[in-house]
Amino acid sequence: MFRLILITFFILVSFNNIQASMTKDELTKFIDKSMSIGKKDETLPMWEILDKNKELHSFIFETFDLAPIAGFSGGKMNMLVQMDIEGNFLDVQLLEQDEPVFVSGLGVLPFVEFLQQYKNKSLKNSIKVGDLKSSGNTVYLDGVSKATASVKIANDSILASSIKIAKEKLSGVAPKEISHPKKDLLEKHTWKSLLDKNLVKNLRVTKEEAEKLFINSEYKNELLDDERSELFLDLYVADLTIPSIAKNLIKQSTQDELDGQILETEEAILILANGEHQILSDDFVRNTSPDTLEIQQEGFALNIRDGDYEINLLDGIPQFDQSLILQVDKRFDFDPSSPWILNAKVVRGNGTLYSTPVIKNLSLDVHIDKKYFDIKQKVKETPLWLSSIYEQKEKLIILTLLLIGLFIILFKYQVVLKNLRYKRSFLLLITLFFIGWYGQGQLSMVTILGLVKAVLNSQSLQFLLYDPFSLKIWFFVLISLAIWGRGTFCGWLCPYGVLQEFSHYIGRMLKFPRIRFSENLNSKLVYIKYIVLASLILSAIFAPNITEYLIEIEPFKTSITLVFDRQWPYVVYALFWLVLGMFLFKGFCRYFCPLGAFLSLMGRLQTLNWLPRRFECGNPCNNCHKSCNYQAIDKKSGDIKYAECFQCLDCVQIYSDADLCKILKKDAKKEKDMQIKDWRKTNG
Repeated sequence: MFRLILITFFILVSFNNIQASMTKDELTKFIDKSMSIGKKDETLPMWEILDKNKELHSFIFETFDLAPIAGFSGGKMNMLVQMDIEGNFLDVQLLEQDEPVFVSGLGVLPFVEFLQQYKNKSLKNSIKVGDLKSSGNTVYLDGVSKATASVKIANDSILASSIKIAKEKLSGVAPKEISHPKKDLLEKHTWKSLLDKNLVKNLRVTKEEAEKLFINSEYKNELLDDERSELFLDLYVADLTIPSIAKNLIKQSTQDELDGQILETEEAILILANGEHQILSDDFVRNTSPDTLEIQQEGFALNIRDGDYEINLLDGIPQFDQSLILQVDKRFDFDPSSPWILNAKVVRGNGTLYSTPVIKNLSLDVHIDKKYFDIKQKVKETPLWLSSIYEQKEKLIILTLLLIGLFIILFKYQVVLKNLRYKRSFLLLITLFFIGWYGQGQLSMVTILGLVKAVLNSQSLQFLLYDPFSLKIWFFVLISLAIWGRGTFCGWLCPYGVLQEFSHYIGRMLKFPRIRFSENLNSKLVYIKYIVLASLILSAIFAPNITEYLIEIEPFKTSITLVFDRQWPYVVYALFWLVLGMFLFKGFCRYFCPLGAFLSLMGRLQTLNWLPRRFECGNPCNNCHKSCNYQAIDKKSGDIKYAECFQCLDCVQIYSDADLCKILKKDAKKEKDMQIKDWRKTNG
């Protein structure tokens, strides 16, 4: 059956493709009645929208035509975007999606509400998904809890497609092509020559000049005569990505830190300042985007954030009271060789809840000689999904350490055999709370089916990278399949499996009756999960519209992703298996789980029969067989059925313990009898 599915899958790959591109008549219903659809562009898949005077008003396009990024499920995600000729989003509507969390989990309404946030936002803003407060030209959209990856994919698709339009049609909205600094050009400079050659730009503002900004405002301060010439701000700006600047400004320790953290998609901008004005607000949080600083290029606000570096200046460089290094996101084509502006914001009137603050900019124009850049070199585009990896780096580090620890435990399992139940329970709690509910790392057939649909539709597999936390677990599981089989995930890393295992422990504590099927019946029931797996894969190929409903046979989304915050039928279904688990040990995992079936099939790559067995196991001893909750030990031969084994290590504990293993008991008795016999011969 499995081979048949694979053959069918690859045959159909050549005959499937996803198309977008609505017709002119279909688009008409999405625009205002006073508007009309003009002509379709000759080079880009978009249409003009004309006002009542037949003048160009805006553009309308489908994101999938311009940036066909697959959804988190691997299926099509398509939005209809209307953007005016100034780069302002007039409307963003959902056309198609099959994200499981929005199909039958949270419902589609949260996705629709998320997209409504784009109205009146500008492409000139740096638009991000997150829970931070919008500041400057960085605008944060409220994400959707439990669906962060999906809405981030939607945001990337909307921005990527809109920027393609802006580059071709909206002059001044999208910036120029990126140029890289020449890494082999290294000049020696003093502080004075850096200033003279405009490699370091300076803005000096007196208090009198600062007050002129607020001359027509109620927040203008009256100065004494001797205060007018006092320093308000003495600001210096330098691009540390240029070697001729960095090598003459900062010590090697700071350079090493930069080299270790700055990304290819980022520019490091050094800001130094003296004076009364504080370039960062009192409540500024390191590693975030500062509210009081802004970098613009051709009216396009750039995405910036503090790098939280320890800044050590070279000897001979003046000392400064304030310093920071900003990391400028170049993914939206910031060109450091072209003029750009640094705005230091002066804010007054924000001391009370009801006051309306007045914000003025102290602007510094920066334009570095093009000889320091390789103008012909084109930037290698970095995928937008990379941000997901860096946003979760702390979680990924912890997860890596946990997986390494688990690998060591399974490789040297003897270290946990003493008090195994307590040690294993502790590790399972980490799986449930950290990997499951906190990290949202519950693996699912959704990923496998998404992979099937993406290949069938000739789409990129980039969607897999939007959830690096789960991807790392998948990578570990695939490795473990070749070494130990399916049990590494099913027995140690599946959060829902942990819930079932704990429910069985509770059932034992409450002394509920225990259901254990006969060997004959159990050997037949285990094939149900393979039928479920085949049904899901066939539906992904022949009837993808129903796959998102069939996948609900997995209770993972309800119990782990949404933490039981869902419509009652789904909650009842997820709880059913947990209640049943009090009587029947991990019934869903053993008999119905399609992911378990998939891993069992892949587990045939396993290279090690690593759980120790003796010749006497099975005959005459059946102690391990009787004690195996998974019924994964053959009664006659005592061999481990690795396709059904969850690696709980109970049998290994029995195997290694002279008080539990009948063979060891028998051998110990023989040895004792021989010792007594030898003693009698000697002392008889």
